[in-house]
Amino acid sequence: MKIATFNINGIKARLPRLIEWLDEARPAVACLQEIKTQDEGFPAKDFEALGYQAIWHGQKGFNGVAILADGSLPVEVRRGLAGEPEDEHSRYLEAEVGGVRVACIYLPNGNPVPGLKFDYKLRWLNRLRTRMREIAAEEVPAIVLGDYNVIPRDNDVWSPAAMAADALMQPESRDAYARLLADGWTDALGTLHPEGGIWTYWDYQTGALQRDHGFRIDHALLSPELADRLVGAGVDKDHRAREKASDHAPVWFEFREA
Repeated sequence: MKIATFNINGIKARLPRLIEWLDEARPAVACLQEIKTQDEGFPAKDFEALGYQAIWHGQKGFNGVAILADGSLPVEVRRGLAGEPEDEHSRYLEAEVGGVRVACIYLPNGNPVPGLKFDYKLRWLNRLRTRMREIAAEEVPAIVLGDYNVIPRDNDVWSPAAMAADALMQPESRDAYARLLADGWTDALGTLHPEGGIWTYWDYQTGALQRDHGFRIDHALLSPELADRLVGAGVDKDHRAREKASDHAPVWFEFREA
C-alpha cells in the first residue's frame, strides 16, 4: 500500500502537474495540502476521471487539505482540531482508508518569530498532540502526514545557519515535534534515512532547486501498528523540477499488507 503527501501550493494552478503525478505514481492514498480553494471549487471530477475519490476541507485562497483514495471514498472521521473553537483555518482532515487511519495536516508556518503566528503554531502543535494521543489510544494502524512546517534535525536542511532564525527551526518547534515521537510515533522518512540530506521543499527564489538548497518539512508519523509494516519511502524530486510545479515535491511511503 502506497500512501503519499503533496503540498500542491494551489490546486487550480497546479492541477495538470497533480494529475500527471497521480497518473505516474498511482498512490493508493494521496494527502494534499494548501489546496487554496473553497469547497465548491475543488476539482473532484478531474480525480474521478482517474479513478480517485476524495474528501476535502477547503478555504478561500489559503490553507486547505484533501484526502484522495484510489477506487474508494475515504470515510471521514474528523475535520479540524478541537481546543480552539475560534480557529477557522482548514488544516486537518482525518479518514479511514483501506483499514488505515489517515490524518492529513497542514501545520502553521509560524513566521515571523516572535509573534502571534508563532504562538498559534505552538498551540496548534499542542492540539495536534492531543488528537494523536486519542488516535494512539485506539491502537489502530495510523499515519499522520503532511506539511509539518518543522525541520526536525540539522541534517534535514541544506544549511542550519541559513534557517536558524526561521520558525521552522526554532527550539520550541523542534521540541513539540520531538514530543510526538516520544509519545510513540515513528518518523517514517527520518527512520529510513537517519543520515539526512533528504529534502522535500525548495524555495522558488535564488535558484534553490538548481543548487539543491532544500529542507525536509513534509513528514509522516506512524503509529506502532503501522510502523511495523513500513517497507520504503522516498521523494519524487523530479516533479519539483517540472514546469509550473509546486515548491514541494511529493513524498511517498510504502507498507506491506497486514
